[in-house]
Amino acid sequence: MLHINDSDGKPGGSSQQTLKGTSRWTTSLENLLEDPEGVKRFREFLKKEFSEENVLFWLACEEFKKTQDKKQMQEKAKEIYMTFLSSKASCQVNVEGQSRLNETILEEPHPLMFQKLQDQIFNLMKYDSYSRFLKSDIFLKHKRAEEQEENSSEAQSVAKRASRIYNT
Repeated sequence: MLHINDSDGKPGGSSQQTLKGTSRWTTSLENLLEDPEGVKRFREFLKKEFSEENVLFWLACEEFKKTQDKKQMQEKAKEIYMTFLSSKASCQVNVEGQSRLNETILEEPHPLMFQKLQDQIFNLMKYDSYSRFLKSDIFLKHKRAEEQEENSSEAQSVAKRASRIYNT
């Protein structure tokens, strides 16, 4: 079974990023896919649309590109092929040129061997699923919850400042 991480394992965000959570997700699909929580919500949405395989394939390709060991690369390439690209794939993605990618390419894998197909899937998500996701209940509920959390923490900090001022 192919194991796919929701993120690249980096701690959430850099100090340069001022936008957080849903605000950041709305700026681009790239920002959504960099946030583990964003990936989780996007996957949840795609599952309801019966197209979760697209983001799973994209994530698998991202992991694959980081693989250094040749034997591991061969194993992962075969897993990606069997899971997403072969005619018998359990989570087959719909990409052009899929039939031209046959098993012989798996014998000499390289980090960018799936790049063209990954780009097709990214564009499919970007111009199709992503815009619907931003209007979905899943996204809007998460955004509201995030805003409520922000408002309640702001109210608490205002109350703390006020109590310091009046209790001096």
